[in-house]
Amino acid sequence: MFRRPALAAILALALVPGAAPAQTTKPAPQKAAPQKPGTPTPAAAPQPEISASHLALAREVMLASGIGRSFDSIIPTFDQQIRQQTLTRPELSKDLDEVLNGLQPEMELQKQRMIDIAARIYASQLSEAELNDIATFFRSPAGKRYVGTQPQILDQMVQAMQGWTQEVSQYVMIRVRAEMGKRGHELQ
Repeated sequence: MFRRPALAAILALALVPGAAPAQTTKPAPQKAAPQKPGTPTPAAAPQPEISASHLALAREVMLASGIGRSFDSIIPTFDQQIRQQTLTRPELSKDLDEVLNGLQPEMELQKQRMIDIAARIYASQLSEAELNDIATFFRSPAGKRYVGTQPQILDQMVQAMQGWTQEVSQYVMIRVRAEMGKRGHELQ
């Protein structure tokens, strides 16, 4: 089962206009011509450069969409995991608190690095014109309201999915038992 923050991040991506995974097909791999031993392998084709304005729009859209909030919960999760691992040694609490607090600026840099990666992903999937349209939406009152309601929507969706999953699981099992019973098989 998904952990709640991970599920929320996935659902957030699904709810953000333009953030759905691209439906692309990869071209069939081409067979490379045999090379003579000692011949250097040709370099992979360079990725097209993304302009600074394209990347800035991608970053704006990613942050305005609320996706950046999912990164905010990751660092505290690391802190909690480390604290749980050292729980058996209470004498380390004070020093551990100081160390974790001292690492906060570094952790913020790591979060900013992930934001940059996410912005680059957005820019690689959406044109500058598309990002501009999406940014315009997120700047609008409706866009701001949309983003503001996402945490509540995601919480309700997580709860609804849990109930739905259980209901569908039971329904499918009943149907499978009935169909297998018609074929002379009794399932427990």
